[in-house]
Amino acid sequence: MTEVHIVGAGIHPFGRHDDMSGLDQGVFAVREALGDAGVEWGDIQFAFGGSSAAGNADAMLPRLGLTGVQFINVANGCATGGSALLSGYWAIKSGEFDLGVVLGFDKHPRGAFNPEPADWGLPDWYGETGLMLTTQFFANKINRYMGLHGITPMTLARVAEKAFDNGARTPHSWRKQPMAAEDILKSQMVSDPLTKFMFCSPAEGGAALILASDRKMRELGLAGPKVRGAAVRTRVNGSFEVFSPSLDIERGPSPTMIASRAAFEISGVDPADVDVAQLQDTESGAEIMHMAENGFCKDGEQEALIAEGATRLGGRLPVNTDGGCLACGEPIGASGLRQVYENVQQLRGRAVGRQVEGARLGYSQVYGAPGLSAVAILEA
Repeated sequence: MTEVHIVGAGIHPFGRHDDMSGLDQGVFAVREALGDAGVEWGDIQFAFGGSSAAGNADAMLPRLGLTGVQFINVANGCATGGSALLSGYWAIKSGEFDLGVVLGFDKHPRGAFNPEPADWGLPDWYGETGLMLTTQFFANKINRYMGLHGITPMTLARVAEKAFDNGARTPHSWRKQPMAAEDILKSQMVSDPLTKFMFCSPAEGGAALILASDRKMRELGLAGPKVRGAAVRTRVNGSFEVFSPSLDIERGPSPTMIASRAAFEISGVDPADVDVAQLQDTESGAEIMHMAENGFCKDGEQEALIAEGATRLGGRLPVNTDGGCLACGEPIGASGLRQVYENVQQLRGRAVGRQVEGARLGYSQVYGAPGLSAVAILEA
């Protein structure tokens, strides 16, 4: 059976880059990935890529070379990068192709995301009353979770504190200034209980990965982590997701739970086997809830695990080792692939200053509106 490996990885630092377009950053990331793998653009047989606010991803073709390559634009909210990876994984797994690239980039304007209700199948009044404001949704969701499972505001602050500590160690991060949990807790309240420094910001950046079949990898004399499994799943009845007008009394599993279970089943491993994890942290509460939704703990256990440092570097399961969305920001098209890029660096022993020693299995999960999740599991 054909196996899929990541033989090259490239990234353009996340943050704000007034002298570069989003497309510039995407092209930069692809060229970095090609150089990392030691292959040429003309060798690439397929590409899957996406951008939410910086134009069509295939606009990079004139810059990279008009080779006739199959290039498919991907649009799947914040899970665009994860969806591009799954598409590339399938393309090689099927035996149709041997070498390709998956990529994502974006350049968002300053300020909060401004989604249009009609784009999500909702009436105008839904936005006019403020219900499209994602900060409110995430605050409502974590407030409910905190009440049900005994999570305190200090735990929210500790998640952000860890993110900024890790970001200070990471070349591709945006926020590189450590901040104490007490200062995060006392910062400006945005949507109770989430303060200013508990939220990520729309950002800029690009990320790209070169995928190869095991046969092609050997032929080229390359090496790289194997994609043990990948899955994308959407919401079901009863799941409580962004842009949901109500919460059903009968609860259903979240898309993250469904995607996580599928990826673990495909890969043949368990949560206890994972050495390093990158989890969606649109805000501090998301990381906390996703710890349980991905099977790494039970609801409510996060309070003690985070207090004892289990998710920090050197802990039982380091989470968001590059600072996650909180420290890197979130360029929608690139965010999910940034997670995978970080796991590639970890599994190759290249995460200088933040290396998880002996990491063999890396896990990533990205969540997107209006309720979908993408998971990928890599093995060194």
